[in-house]
Amino acid sequence: MASQAPAPRTPLSRDRVLRAAVEIADADGLDAVTMRRIGDALGAEAMSLYYHVANKNDLLDGIVDVLMAELNEAVDRLTVVTDWKAAMRHRILTARAVLLRHPWAPRLLESRTTMRPAVVIYHDRLVGLMRSGGFSYDLAHHALHALGSRALGFSQELFDPADASPNPDADARMLADLAEQVPNLAGMLAEVAHDDPDSTIGWCDDQQEFEFALDLILDGLARLAAR
Repeated sequence: MASQAPAPRTPLSRDRVLRAAVEIADADGLDAVTMRRIGDALGAEAMSLYYHVANKNDLLDGIVDVLMAELNEAVDRLTVVTDWKAAMRHRILTARAVLLRHPWAPRLLESRTTMRPAVVIYHDRLVGLMRSGGFSYDLAHHALHALGSRALGFSQELFDPADASPNPDADARMLADLAEQVPNLAGMLAEVAHDDPDSTIGWCDDQQEFEFALDLILDGLARLAAR
């Protein structure tokens, strides 16, 4: 009996390379995304990937494209509502839901020096919502600056000690030392806790904090637009 011929090998493509990179980042973080690791995942030599991505920077730009395609598809499926503020809130929180599935994404977006076309399209739709609510282009421009990264569903943080090894004893000692010098901050830190990791991106960008800041901005913009 003749042996069965092996199944034809799926050819490499830029899309396959980028989607493999996203899967690796989802599993092990952005730092785990290397040409060798992608090649292993696809059963290919690392050097063969350079036919599809020019270099590491091109790879990262491509990952942004895959991410934003998923994000834009999610927000474009939303039911159309006439209230600009409700529509913007829903759109931004939907974008955040996508980022929560890819917690490495904010760090990657922050590292890009140019806006990818899909990112531009996303912001264009936000400006369109504001225009439908009576915003001038000038006010819409100010609004995008006020929202900053929150427009895409995450809050940029000045400090992120997430990579530090947790040490409860050292943290307790530090809090006790702080109490003498900065009693108000120490009191706040002793009371406030971010204990919902499933809704948190980074150190303390949790859902409650994000929605609090987003609603403050949207409420303020609504007052300005009504003038």
